[in-house]
Amino acid sequence: MIGGGGREHALAWKLAASPRVSEVLVAPGNAGTATEPRCRNVAMAAEDVAGLLHLAQAEGVGFTVVGPEGPLAAGVVDAFTAAKLRVFGPTQAAAQIEASKAFTKDFLARHRIPTAQYRVFTEIEPALAYVAQRGAPIVIKADGLAAGKGVVVAETVAEAQDAIRAMLGGGMGQAGARVVIEDFLAGEEASYIVVASGTRYVPLASAQDHKRVFDHDQGPNTGGMGAYSPAPVVTPEVDARARAEVIEPTLRALAAEGRPFTGFLYAGLMIAPDGSPSVVEFNARLGDPETQPILMRLDSDLLDLLEAAVAGDPTRAPPRWKPQAALGVVMAAAGSPGAIRKNDPISGLGADLGNRAKVFHAGTSLRDGQVLTSGGRVLCVCGLGADVGAAQAAAYAALSGIRWEGAHYRTDIGYRAVSRENAT
Repeated sequence: MIGGGGREHALAWKLAASPRVSEVLVAPGNAGTATEPRCRNVAMAAEDVAGLLHLAQAEGVGFTVVGPEGPLAAGVVDAFTAAKLRVFGPTQAAAQIEASKAFTKDFLARHRIPTAQYRVFTEIEPALAYVAQRGAPIVIKADGLAAGKGVVVAETVAEAQDAIRAMLGGGMGQAGARVVIEDFLAGEEASYIVVASGTRYVPLASAQDHKRVFDHDQGPNTGGMGAYSPAPVVTPEVDARARAEVIEPTLRALAAEGRPFTGFLYAGLMIAPDGSPSVVEFNARLGDPETQPILMRLDSDLLDLLEAAVAGDPTRAPPRWKPQAALGVVMAAAGSPGAIRKNDPISGLGADLGNRAKVFHAGTSLRDGQVLTSGGRVLCVCGLGADVGAAQAAAYAALSGIRWEGAHYRTDIGYRAVSRENAT
């Protein structure tokens, strides 16, 4: 298992549950995977392609799963495939659909897949003029990988122009050397993720993320402050349209362009009031924190599904889902999503949560047996329940005893779904 965040802890936990798995090596892992049964951390960077390849060969690894986008963009799947090792994830060429937002917008336009109107800029002054002409709200995106922090949904022209100056002025390094400016789309966002192999695919359970750092969707965008599954906005009709209008034409077009996609294809969709989906973003991997509640609901062997995809047909091992809903709340470090403080000791992690809740680690480390904060998003505390409201109650009950200095989290994860449930 390549990676060390919350998504990777959830994947390693679910893979280790397979009766065919003797051990999951997690590189580099975190304090959660360090103590997860049948998991073992290996101190190796997720982007060290040569080192990871040597590790897999030396340990006789039978199957590799790539969690984060960085190693995918660096070509880890290409390297493993060339060495005749089985690996789940897209090639470097296919992962371009996440690695460059400008590539993706041009791809969507070329294949007439619904998305917001946009322009791409490399110079500050023309970008400022375009925003002044289009008005606000408007969305500014750094072209390259920015760990979920390269998007500004600007409420005013001035805010948009400040974001342009910051990105094109070098504030985000190479990731911000180009910016995509796109029209704001009204509606409700949903995460639609499939396991794909060329043009064959199976969808995972729907989910909805919460990007803004504060309650009521206020404050700056983050990598995600919580998520729940299923997402009621993905009705059967929306599901059918997402497949027909987004997923299937995307997979066909990627294959036709010589970059067939095997892996988790994540479509961030904006669902308009009339049910029409538009692509907000593509990711070439699972979302974080959507992975955690989705995998809490998975009631079948994850390894079977991923192996079937690598063999060419994920429909041979379709996933089964628990009827319950799941909800995850991200607990973040002091200062997140800005300049974060690290190495704060975490207390309250030893409670017995039974099978109704699970704590997934993200930005944590172990020192002399003590779990410390080591990143912005520290934990994702998940609960299961008969509906989203019950899952929400279980998650917040589970996190109530967990503390460290400066910890903060949203208190309203799942509010859209719960309001729907309360209205029925």
